[in-house]
Amino acid sequence: MIQRIYSILYRITANLFPDSYCYVSFLGKSYHISIGLKYRRFLAKHIIKKCGKEVNIERHSHFGRNIVLGDYSGIGSRCHVPNGVVIGSHVMMGPEVVFYVRNHLFSRLDVPMCQQGFGEVKPIVIEDDVWIGRRVIILPGVTIGRGSVIGAGAVVAKDIPPYSVAVGNPCKVVRNRINNGI
Repeated sequence: MIQRIYSILYRITANLFPDSYCYVSFLGKSYHISIGLKYRRFLAKHIIKKCGKEVNIERHSHFGRNIVLGDYSGIGSRCHVPNGVVIGSHVMMGPEVVFYVRNHLFSRLDVPMCQQGFGEVKPIVIEDDVWIGRRVIILPGVTIGRGSVIGAGAVVAKDIPPYSVAVGNPCKVVRNRINNGI
């Protein structure tokens, strides 16, 4: 019940706190504080299943309660992160990234597709130290390996091995970060 209250508070008030930055000087040091970020972080810690420390959740993002967000990771502005997504630590996510954890059913020809419902939920796993570019689409059941980079606009339909650089639609590995080649 408490989780639901925080979720409602988040939706109602998240847009009331734009990224209001202020600079505070204390004992000769300057600190850059985002009031909106602190507020979103506070509410997120009470909404989602597991929320790491120092997370960054940008404005207008939609996320389910049953997600995991690791330490020092971020959800970009206008991202959609439904239940069933696990995001590791130190993950950077550009704006407008969309995760799909299930698809429409369409195997029966005698029933309109819109009436066939949805398939099973297939969780998505983003391992540690991953960078996901702007407007990437990640499809059900995908795992993106540790240390990978996914280029802007990619459609990720298959698992990405660790330390890969992958781009395109469909997303393909173009190089490996360990040896700078494939």
